[in-house]
Amino acid sequence: MSVLKRPPNSRDKIMPRLPPLILSNPIMVAKNTPCTLHLSVLPPELACRLFYTMVNASRDWKRNKWWLFDRLVESPHRTSFFARRDDGLDNDETWQEAAQFWYNGRMTDPPMVFPPEMEEACEIIERIVNEQLKQRRRFPLEWSGDINKDVAWRANVAASNCYEGSKESVGFHSDQMTYLGPCPTIASLSLGTQRTFSLREIIPTDQLSIRKARTFNIPLQHNSLTIMHAPCQEEFKHAIPPQSAIDVYRPAFPEHPGEEATFNCRINITFRFYRPDFRPASIPRCKCGIPTILRADMKKRSSNRVGRYWWACYAGAQNEGRGCNYWKVLDMKAEGRGPCNGDSETADS
Repeated sequence: MSVLKRPPNSRDKIMPRLPPLILSNPIMVAKNTPCTLHLSVLPPELACRLFYTMVNASRDWKRNKWWLFDRLVESPHRTSFFARRDDGLDNDETWQEAAQFWYNGRMTDPPMVFPPEMEEACEIIERIVNEQLKQRRRFPLEWSGDINKDVAWRANVAASNCYEGSKESVGFHSDQMTYLGPCPTIASLSLGTQRTFSLREIIPTDQLSIRKARTFNIPLQHNSLTIMHAPCQEEFKHAIPPQSAIDVYRPAFPEHPGEEATFNCRINITFRFYRPDFRPASIPRCKCGIPTILRADMKKRSSNRVGRYWWACYAGAQNEGRGCNYWKVLDMKAEGRGPCNGDSETADS
């Protein structure tokens, strides 16, 4: 094949592959990515209490399973899902009963309520996130219907993951936006053993000939918060790669007085805002009869705007890889969603 292959055109510009870059401090993170890194965000004693709470709970967490390319795969880490007692907007505690939380093409078990330690941490993280949002550019499709003008983001759900040992990981992906809506903000809290958080930009198709993607590696230490700001989910994919070795974590505050312990696991809590205009009942269903997922057009966006979004069938994730061809462009106005920062804008603009 090397003999028969057409020789490269000398006029073609071959872009060199960029080596990974380690972002070792908050300044480098903010300069190179749409993220901000915040160190020692919780009081040390609270960070340890929350770590113990989640480690003990993680013994009952499950590994997600889904179909990918005609085979059943299993996530290489354990995960669970939590929801706040109310939606953070109108103190309505019935929203959990009405919500149908779907993940990987199937209905999940009823979410657990935030434990007291998570609730305490969440109040601190909400304050940090909203302070950051005041300093950043807001996008037209971000939700603007906050009842308190000083609060643009609420953490009413949290996906929690446990990475035990150096080999447990998660590959490059972007978080599902089905209930978050376009341009979401996600706050990811790291507790326990330090692990590397990798980010890689998805280069638009029309820019592939002039630049290449670079992988950014961020070492996440205990009690650090990574805020993935808009439009991180539309332009980047992220991962927790396996490592050859990790350092054990020795808590400063033992769970039991007089007892010293070490841990080789990282607990990750990703606080998210389920928008009221993207409640489960409002999500379109495909021909298979299950809720669709919201996808962003990552490759055909232009350099000065976020691309389009569409609803797509996701039944194949659980139905032995079989789904339908349902596909529909998101139309915020026609679907009655919002209010948004730019109500005059549409999903295509």
